[in-house]
Amino acid sequence: MELLRGTTTTGTGTDDRWVAVGHHGGPDARTAATAATRDALAGGDARLLVVFCSETYDLDELLAGVSTAAPGVPVVGCSTAGEISATGPGDAGVVVMALGGPGFTVATAAARADGGRLRDASATAARCVEQVGASPHRVLLLLTDGLAGDQQEVVRGAYQTVGAEVPLVGGCAGDGLKMTGTFQLHGGEVLSNAVVAAAIGSEAPIGIGVRHGWRRVGEPMMVTSSAGNRVHLLDDAPALDVYLDRLGAPADARNEPAAFTRFALTHPLGLSRRSGEEVRFVAEADFAERALVCIAQVPQGGQAWIMEGDDDSVLVATDAACSEAIGALGGRPPLGLLAFDCIARRGVLGDAGIEREVGRISSFAGGAPVAGFYTYGEIARTTGVSGFHNQTLVVLALA
Repeated sequence: MELLRGTTTTGTGTDDRWVAVGHHGGPDARTAATAATRDALAGGDARLLVVFCSETYDLDELLAGVSTAAPGVPVVGCSTAGEISATGPGDAGVVVMALGGPGFTVATAAARADGGRLRDASATAARCVEQVGASPHRVLLLLTDGLAGDQQEVVRGAYQTVGAEVPLVGGCAGDGLKMTGTFQLHGGEVLSNAVVAAAIGSEAPIGIGVRHGWRRVGEPMMVTSSAGNRVHLLDDAPALDVYLDRLGAPADARNEPAAFTRFALTHPLGLSRRSGEEVRFVAEADFAERALVCIAQVPQGGQAWIMEGDDDSVLVATDAACSEAIGALGGRPPLGLLAFDCIARRGVLGDAGIEREVGRISSFAGGAPVAGFYTYGEIARTTGVSGFHNQTLVVLALA
């Protein structure tokens, strides 16, 4: 995979709104962040900086670099499992998207989910929507700690605050697939176990697209015992054993945590929902209790399937997500696209495939800037209460 090296910037705008992206792949956190932020400031009156970066950086130094380049501008962001910009995917870099101009109104907030209280933290952070007033188009961007518990609780908490009127979009921070700890960024603070929110109001339409590209394999399994995001029994047998045996998992995946996570990356669970199939990332194995640990809730009593995907199915989903997001702009060209792409889709596509995928996203953008990251889970709620996804691409389009 091509690493982000040097600096690149892209931007588009109108008289009252502009969007621009800068990225840098240098080894020094402060230098890389300063360069990427300066390149993202394509216009005056910056309203928001969205920062996606490798967890290998000194994140306090990184935020200091952002502040050096754009003092006083609100900042939200997170660590990643890889970064995305219009020039392609990368690792060990920093990508900064800037929104500016009087046509955007922005407010940000963050709350810690102490004691596993993800719903309360999300409900608290979501109150920043009140500060963007009566903008004709609004969206709430959420960046969360995907290792902190059932991420559907994040959606429930935000929905509790903003209701059905304001769509939700975002993703779970990554740590390069180490699965040990992720970080969220707000202002000058580096947080963990937190929900960061940015309410964005715009004078022009905002579109959201979401697709996963996975399909069922084999016979369904009954979830006979689960609690939150932990699955204890499938078909009345230990869930981990059923999962490994169904897939004919290799020996190292049966007893090594890192090997299991790499294997499970491309073998998610599918759940049947009224709105269609939802996908759950199997993030960990509890080898002592023979349980599966997912990123979000797997309801007891429901049916689950092993899911699979390939290059064609994943890229078809990419096209559909981009088309859906841009189609919601009412015929206006996008000023910029934000992409929240699951690390598992990257696992299916491989290095060459993700180059093609990001190229396709950029082609839909039509020259507008693109930013994003590889996630541990995705948020996209436009209708209903449900809105947390795994193994999915979510695209936010700004006109």
